[in-house]
Amino acid sequence: MKILIILPNWLGDALMATPAIEHLCTLFPDARFTFVGSYVAIEAIKYHPKAEASFVDETKKQGNRLKATQAFAQSLGQFDIAITFRSNIYSTLLLFFTPAHQKIARKSWHASLLLDKTKKLSRQIHLSEQYNDLVNLLETQTSSAPKSKLYIPKKVYGYPTLGINPGATYGSAKRWYPEKFADVAKAFSSEYRIIIFGGPSEVDMGADIEQRLQDMGISNYTNLAGKTNIYELCSHIGGLDVFVTNDSGPMHVAAAYEVPTVAIFGPTRHFETCQWKNERSRIVRRDDVPCAPCMKRTCPLKHHECMTKIEANDVIEAVREIL
Repeated sequence: MKILIILPNWLGDALMATPAIEHLCTLFPDARFTFVGSYVAIEAIKYHPKAEASFVDETKKQGNRLKATQAFAQSLGQFDIAITFRSNIYSTLLLFFTPAHQKIARKSWHASLLLDKTKKLSRQIHLSEQYNDLVNLLETQTSSAPKSKLYIPKKVYGYPTLGINPGATYGSAKRWYPEKFADVAKAFSSEYRIIIFGGPSEVDMGADIEQRLQDMGISNYTNLAGKTNIYELCSHIGGLDVFVTNDSGPMHVAAAYEVPTVAIFGPTRHFETCQWKNERSRIVRRDDVPCAPCMKRTCPLKHHECMTKIEANDVIEAVREIL
């Protein structure tokens, strides 16, 4: 059973698609996957044991994207099933141009026009369930999404570790504050080594927290901000004892490894993008901010109260609960 999967672009969304991928494995034990996606999505997902091939979609960089999409599709081969977890027109066109017996996508005007099976997905349920509902189109009886899954081996630290992740690629509105992350780290620094995470664009935030820890006289930390590739990021997060993070891709990496996690939510819909089926996780958010969740990249009202009202002690107490 050859299955083409078009992954979501963002790391977190790709991780939230892994329950649907595991559902496909249950439905088709002989499945062989070809993954197409962004660089970060492919780097996280390509280690799946049923992955036969994986490709970074670079058609956006081509002068004529329509022509490039057609050529790319025709180079992939033939499939029994092709499914996209994206909803833009070019992912629809990629499936349209790909030889496959069944082609599945979220309902849209272009998918309904060009593909075999589409479904209108509710935004009132978790994104993992939304993706899984596309796989349910292949069954006569629907099934709930299983747990998230990554196949990158976890790092073995050899000592208790608490990770903090102050970044969030989507925008500044999703980011809690470095000084508060530092206060959380300080509260547990006598019991855990602190691991600071961050992507290439978040090096300054990592350095800010590192300086604050030094000023507090704390030396048992490792700053990995900007120093890990996707494989290393996943491995390092997977080996943690506890993780404190914004709503972000690394949060969903932790969910795949069932790392005890406290996630800080401000402008985003926690019921749609919180950790999926991680029993040892907590959400810290303010439900008394009427403008949240606004889903904006930056605070349109300039006060950022959905984050400023969350105090370090709120997060520290949540960490203690899950420990």
